Amino acid sequence: MRWTLKPKPSPEKVKHLVDELKVDELIATLLVQRGIETFEDARQFFRPSLEDLHNPYLMKDMDKAVSRIEKAIAEGENILVFGDYDVDGTTAVSLMSSYLKSFYPNIATYIPDRYDEGYGISYKGIDFAEDNGFSLIIALDCGIKSIDHVAYANAKNIDFIICDHHRPGETLPEAIAVLDPKRDDCSYPYDELCGCGVGFKLVQALAQNRNQTIEDLIPYLDLVATAIAADIVPITGENRVLAKFGLEVINSNPRPGIKALVQNLKKKVLTITDVVFIIAPRINAAGRIKHGNEAVALLTEYDLDQAEIFASEIEQHNSDRKDLDKQITVEALSQIEENNEQKKFTTVVYNENWHKGVIGIVASRLTETYYRPTIVFTKSGDKLAASARSVKDFDVYNALEACAEHLEQFGGHMYAAGMTLKEENYLAFKNAFERVVEKTIHPDLLLPEISIDAEIELSYINERLIRILNQFEPFGPQNMTPVFMCKNVKDTGYGKTIGQIDEHLKLFIKQNNSEGFGVIGFGLGNKLELTKNQNPFDIAFCIDENEFNGNVTVQLRLKDLR
Repeated sequence: MRWTLKPKPSPEKVKHLVDELKVDELIATLLVQRGIETFEDARQFFRPSLEDLHNPYLMKDMDKAVSRIEKAIAEGENILVFGDYDVDGTTAVSLMSSYLKSFYPNIATYIPDRYDEGYGISYKGIDFAEDNGFSLIIALDCGIKSIDHVAYANAKNIDFIICDHHRPGETLPEAIAVLDPKRDDCSYPYDELCGCGVGFKLVQALAQNRNQTIEDLIPYLDLVATAIAADIVPITGENRVLAKFGLEVINSNPRPGIKALVQNLKKKVLTITDVVFIIAPRINAAGRIKHGNEAVALLTEYDLDQAEIFASEIEQHNSDRKDLDKQITVEALSQIEENNEQKKFTTVVYNENWHKGVIGIVASRLTETYYRPTIVFTKSGDKLAASARSVKDFDVYNALEACAEHLEQFGGHMYAAGMTLKEENYLAFKNAFERVVEKTIHPDLLLPEISIDAEIELSYINERLIRILNQFEPFGPQNMTPVFMCKNVKDTGYGKTIGQIDEHLKLFIKQNNSEGFGVIGFGLGNKLELTKNQNPFDIAFCIDENEFNGNVTVQLRLKDLR
């Protein structure tokens, strides 16, 4: 584990914020590190407002998309809302279809089957549209590279509107409208929206056209916040506004489907982290184990009793998913050992029997053991399909592009991608990928990094600091929970390991004559020896509040100690 201290920002910028906001130097430093340099930046950060959302018509093709949908409604056409089977796709389909259905009946949804059709727009979906009289398809969280599919639909007189957030290729599909803030020719002010976020901008534009206000759209923000959390997009700018207000909906008045998923939790107030680890995996489990349609059915159900039935089925899928990913991870790790591949620059593994629905999760698990770019393959029809996961600061999409000659197709972004190839090309691809990564990855990137915001003394931690840090939420990429470093602390003799296999570390520490703090280090039980006999040590940690029997105490959550 390497610890890196973030560079100190410009003293002038920090002093400017200290004076402007009347905060201390530490808070000003944390803000400048996050790109917040003016009073107005700070206002938008600490007091996000729905008024801060950009005009949706700033997005290229938005006017075309709205006028085509309004024409379809005026002429009584059937509209098919099509989306990917993951959280971003199913929330986007739920959002778009439930909004359109609120004033127009001829709406249906289509989620491709992960195993039969694979990722993105499918010929089978277009055939379904033709057979059932749909003349307009709105595709969400997919379609930016579906040039042949859109041409196939055009030949059948079926129009496409594409809402995507993935990187476009050289040419765009011949759709009526292509909404994607990552288009080179799109000057929309914020290009980090998720697929559901792009769908929300289309809904926002339709709403403006119908004299509705942003207030009318608040009930849909639980879906948008769930997608933002699950898709690991930056929680900056517009995403921060949507995530904050979406979390408020999740915690105060969620739709029945989300309520049914979370009502048995002991936690009363959910954070973005809870959405990532509790809500998102369950929604994803439908598409992984059974079919993404089940997620849409849950998220668009207005009757709580029926939603509870759907939620219990999805809970079972999630339980099955956990069993599968544990078993496959064990098999993949033993494959790496059998092939003596522990020392390579990449992990590429394959088994034709692995469940396609969990290979992405397995790829993430493998990076926890061997911290390096990882691809997990399985059989899918007559091809092999795979999920790739990267490590911090390494662009796996670019690496795949360099190996494109061996692939049938691929798509994704810097940290996660999917691909298919012919079985006979597997070994050639595996070797090419290893060569490309070996040549292009900096050796430091193969060690997990703890990025530390600032070094502080324990005496600095007080209620006021915690109160302000709480206002930094919601946390996420480009606004992570602050990590601090503290040097030369000592355990006061309470140090012990806890957990079924003594895997966690519990301490009570002091620094000089400071007030003492309880410390929890998940997965750090093996570091207990370093803390014994009053030996001083350094810690990297986040500041948490721990609630027990109604009492709230400050607790430090260890990232590492040395």
